[in-house]
Amino acid sequence: MAKDMLEKGAIAQRDGKTFAVAPHIPGGIIDVAGLRKIADIAEKYNAQALKLTSAQRIAIVGIKEEELDNLWDDLQMKPAHALGLCVRSVKICPGTTFCKKGQQDAVGIGLKLDEKNYGLELPSKLKIGVSGCLNSCAEHIIKDIGIVGTSKGWNITVGGSAGLKPRLGVTLSENLSDEEALDTVERVIEYYKRHSKKKRLGEFIDEIGFEKFKAEIK
Repeated sequence: MAKDMLEKGAIAQRDGKTFAVAPHIPGGIIDVAGLRKIADIAEKYNAQALKLTSAQRIAIVGIKEEELDNLWDDLQMKPAHALGLCVRSVKICPGTTFCKKGQQDAVGIGLKLDEKNYGLELPSKLKIGVSGCLNSCAEHIIKDIGIVGTSKGWNITVGGSAGLKPRLGVTLSENLSDEEALDTVERVIEYYKRHSKKKRLGEFIDEIGFEKFKAEIK
C-alpha cells in the first residue's frame, strides 16, 4: 500500500499504487502557457485526471512512484508543499486586481505572503486566506491566519480551521495598511514558530489565552 511521500510532494491515492501531486500556483493565477504545460505533462505521464483543488492548485492525479522525479523535472519545479508541517499555499481572491467588489489588493498582498512564507516549516500546518472584501471568497475566517479587506483597510483574524475541529478565527487587528498587515502576519508566524509545540495555531492560542497572544503580537 502506497504512503504519502513528503519529500516528493506526493499524496497516495485510493488505489494504493499511484500518487497525486499539486504544482504550486501562487494565488491560483496562471497564464495560458503555464496551464498548457501542466496539461501536456499530465498527458505525458498518463495522469488519470486533473483536479482543481480548494487551495487554488491543479492536482495531477494517478502518477506512478517511479515517474514522480521525472514529472517534477519536466515541470521545472521543486516538489510542492501540498502536505507536511509548514505554511501551505496562500489562498487569494481576485481583490481589486480583477473584481469590481474588491476593497483591497488581495492579489498583491497575498502573493507577497506566499513568496515569503510558502513551505516554511512550523510546528503544524498553517493556512492563510486573503479576501479582498467581506464576501470572503478566500474563506479567510476559517484559516489559521485570515486577512480581509474593508474600505478602511485590512482586518486580521487568527485561529480559524476547517479541519476535524472546525472553528472561526478571532479578530486580532483592524483597519491596517498593507505594510501593517504584512508585518502583523509575519509577527504571528514568528511567534507561533518560536513558542508552539505540535499544535495548530488556534489550539496554541487556546493554550496560552487570546489576550496574552494578542499582547505578545502587538
